[in-house]
Amino acid sequence: MRSVKTITKSNIPSHPTAPGGGVGVRISIQGYEGSFHQVAARYFFGKQVEVIPCATFRDVVRIASDKTESEGGIMAIENSIAGSILPNYNLLQKSRLRVVGEVYLSISQNLLVNPGVSLADIKEVHSHPMAILQCLDYLEKNNWKLVETEDTALSAKHVHQHRSKHAAAIASTLAAELYGLDIIAPNIHTMKNNVTRFLVLKREKEAEDILQADKASLYFQTNHSKGILAKVLTCIADGGINLSKLQSMPIQGSNFKYGFYADLEFDKRAQLDEVLSAIGSLTNNVKIFGIYQKGKVVNG
Repeated sequence: MRSVKTITKSNIPSHPTAPGGGVGVRISIQGYEGSFHQVAARYFFGKQVEVIPCATFRDVVRIASDKTESEGGIMAIENSIAGSILPNYNLLQKSRLRVVGEVYLSISQNLLVNPGVSLADIKEVHSHPMAILQCLDYLEKNNWKLVETEDTALSAKHVHQHRSKHAAAIASTLAAELYGLDIIAPNIHTMKNNVTRFLVLKREKEAEDILQADKASLYFQTNHSKGILAKVLTCIADGGINLSKLQSMPIQGSNFKYGFYADLEFDKRAQLDEVLSAIGSLTNNVKIFGIYQKGKVVNG
């Protein structure tokens, strides 16, 4: 699902590590204009970023990998309620992209209508099934027909295009801005603590070192001997590094053997280098996806 955060139309900040303030930067996103991916892109690169909407995450990675089409991509990787988007880890593993940053967006679902439409006029509400599910407590108070669509932002676009007086959409504040819709009911989602994490991706050859980096994302495998993972985790802890995420994934072609995706937070780059050296004899097939500056939750 394309998730979004409420950001006003003006003064959208550019992330401190964003190159060029977003001017002329083309970034692939999953979903349509007005999606939560676009909000993440605007936060990191600035409001002037040009987004390239993609139907699938595979397309996001493909276009982000092609220097003739884009300067990179934004890809959701996990949600505080739904958990990790596991297929996206595999896409990252197979790509030649590097993580250069991350964005955490607090999700805000809003009821959008054409100007002049009142709550009494609404007969149908359109949105992605996950967005509808997130807002059921509010929706069930009304006798509205719920129409499932492929995308929250696309629902908003269709409500605008058809100039309907009887249809509403559940989508983001940005979608309301882009399609000229009114937010007739803000923040209608049931779970208020709902955050989506997005990774900012650039091609390996073009990704620059980040001087203020304090986080690393990597993948490793072990020989699966008794206690080997515990030894790896002990090395990480002894190095003074915070293991903020550990995600196991089956190794393709194996019989229930697993590799591990890990996020490591550190104070100094030397700490990371020492830990990577310490776990070298305990791991194999290590791949560093990126060393970057950790993000903070953006509250509309």
